[in-house]
Amino acid sequence: MDLNKLYFDHQLLLMKARSPVTPQARSEKLAAARAIAGRIARFQHALGAASAAAWGSQSTQLCECSA
Repeated sequence: MDLNKLYFDHQLLLMKARSPVTPQARSEKLAAARAIAGRIARFQHALGAASAAAWGSQSTQLCECSA
């Protein structure tokens, strides 16, 4: 799994969600960003990465993708 690609895709979706054409498009981009955040969290937790906690449930509440 290319973690850098996942981080990139996550950030790109968040940026695109800031200027959507429709509210539905914004919701779709945020949902996709949440899905990627979940993949990152699962991958990091599986590796026991120290940064894994930052991608857990607490941070997704603080992340723009949870809005």
